[in-house]
Formats: sequence, C-alpha cells, structure tokens
Amino acid sequence: MPGFREFRIRLRPAGSPGPAAPGGVPADRSGELETELRPPLTRLDDTAAEADRIRYEAAREADERRRTAQRQAEETVRAARARALDVRNETAARIRREAAAEAERADAASRRETEALRARAHARTPVLAARIVARVAAGLGLPAERRGPE
Repeated sequence: MPGFREFRIRLRPAGSPGPAAPGGVPADRSGELETELRPPLTRLDDTAAEADRIRYEAAREADERRRTAQRQAEETVRAARARALDVRNETAARIRREAAAEAERADAASRRETEALRARAHARTPVLAARIVARVAAGLGLPAERRGPE
C-alpha cells in the first residue's frame, strides 16, 4: 500500500494546459494506476483461471458421477427385473404346491365321506329293503307272515 508521501505526491497539482511551467511536469496518472494495479489484477487473473479450472473439474466429476449413477441404476433395475421373474416363478410353484396339497386333502376327505356313506348304505340296505317289501306286501294285501319284518 502506498504511503502518505506517495499519496500526497499523487494529489499534487500539475500546471494548467499549455507549455510546461517551471514548477513541474504533469503527472502520468494512468501509468501510475496501471503500475499500482498490475500485481493485484495479475493475482486476480490467476485466481479466475484457478476458479475456471475448479469449475471445469467439478463439471467433469459431476458428469462422471452421473454416468456412474445411471449405470448403477440400470444394473439395479435389470437385477430387480430378473429377480422379480424368479420370485414370480417361486411364488407360482409354492401356490401350485399348496393348491395340490389342498386338493389332495379335499380328495382324501371326500373319499372318507364316500366310504362312510357306502358303509352306512350297506348296513341299512337289508333293513330298508325288508321294510319296503313289507309295505309293498301290505299294499298288495298279503298275510303278515309273508310280509317280513317291519
């Protein structure tokens, strides 16, 4: 930072336009400003270039991460679809097994009921047949001894 003396010299009046006055020469203000501002502006140029480089690297890294995430997402979807098919097949097989087991249980229950019904029918047939014969005989007017048990 310039000192007070340089500041004072900078503000020193120069003569009015025209021939040089014996007291001094007009100051070169633009040259002084350029000399004074060149180092900080040069540093700013370097900083701007560094900022541009950082932005470029960040954009490149963001693109790479985006591509990687896209590949991972596609792979996840592909694996999920393949797994979904396996899960559907496993579920269908389990449901078929459960349905077959339920059908077997229902079939076994119906066979048991059929056998029980046949056994009851077989046990009751002689008695019912005798009753029917007796009623028919009574309806025909046959004597009771020929009718059979009621």
